[in-house]
Amino acid sequence: MQKPVRWGVLGAANFAREHMARAIHAAEGAAFYALATSSPEKAEPFQAFAPGLKVLSGYDALLSDPDVDAVYIPLPNHLHVEWSLRAIEAGKHVLCEKPITMHASEFDRLIAARDGSGLLVAEAFMIVHHPQWIRARQLVQSGAIGELRHVSAEFSFNLTDMGNIRNKPETGGGALGDIGVYIFGAARFVTGQEPARIRSANVQRDNGVDVYVQVMAEFPGFDYSGMVSMRLHNRQEVLFHGTKGVLRVAYAPFNANVHDVAQIILETGGNLRQVERFAGLNHYVLQVENFGRSIRQGAPYPCPLEFSRGTQVMIDMVLEAEKAAA
Repeated sequence: MQKPVRWGVLGAANFAREHMARAIHAAEGAAFYALATSSPEKAEPFQAFAPGLKVLSGYDALLSDPDVDAVYIPLPNHLHVEWSLRAIEAGKHVLCEKPITMHASEFDRLIAARDGSGLLVAEAFMIVHHPQWIRARQLVQSGAIGELRHVSAEFSFNLTDMGNIRNKPETGGGALGDIGVYIFGAARFVTGQEPARIRSANVQRDNGVDVYVQVMAEFPGFDYSGMVSMRLHNRQEVLFHGTKGVLRVAYAPFNANVHDVAQIILETGGNLRQVERFAGLNHYVLQVENFGRSIRQGAPYPCPLEFSRGTQVMIDMVLEAEKAAA
C-alpha cells in the first residue's frame, strides 16, 4: 500500500477551512497533516474535523517540516508566486489557488522551478477534474453538437464587503483573476482552442479593481462571449452552440452540486433533450486525488502549469484591450 501524501496548508483562509482542507482530509491517498497559522483560534475549526492536525506558527516552519510532502497555498493572489517558489525550494509539491500568477510571464519562473525540481506544481483549477466538464469536452470534441460556432459563459456574484481581498487592488483583487479564470479556462478546456484576438472588452472598476467585465473574443473556430461580475446576482452558465445542437453546462457549473445537481443538457434536432446528472461528486476531492496519483504513480496531471498559463494569457489580452480602448 502506498504511503499517503502528507499535506500542509499555508494559512487558515476561509476557503481552505470550508473546502480545500476538508477535501484533503477526505481524499483517498491524502493526509491533512499540518496547518501554518499564528492564531490558535483560527486553527480550532480545522482541528474539529482533523483532530491530529499539527499546527505550526509560521509558513517557513511548515516548509521546513520534513514530513510535509505537498503544500496547498490559499494566500491572497499577490503572494502566490513568492510562496510557490519558496515551497518548491523547500522540496514540496505545490497546489496553489488561482490565479497562481497575476501575469502570464510569471509562469516562466514557476515552470522553470518545477522542471528543475522534478516536483508537481499546479494551479488549483478544480473543474477539469469533475466528470461534468470531462463529459462536456467529450461531447463537443466528438461532434455531438456539430461544428462549434459560438460559446457564451457567465459567472457573477454580489460582493459588497469592501474589506474582502477580492475588492482590494493591493492583494490582486478583481473579477478577472477571481472568476475570469473559470469562464476562460472552461472554454479552453472543452474546445481545446486558444483565443486569436479580443474583439472588445468592457471593463468597469470600483476601488481600483475590475468588478464587471464583458468580453467578445474570436477563437479559430468560434466566437466567444463572456461576462464576469462581482456586483450582480449569482449566476453561472456556459453554453456551447453548434450547427447541430446546443450543450449547456448549468446549475452552478463552477460550484458543482451547490445550488442543484451538477448536470449537462444536450439539445439536438427533433426536439431531443438529453440530461446527464453528476450527483455526489466533490471536485476538490477529485483534484486532491488526481494530484496524489500524479505524485505517487506518475499519472498525467489534468491541469499542468502550461494549461493555466493559457488562461492567464487570455486575461492579459483582455486587460491589454481595456488599455487600448481607454
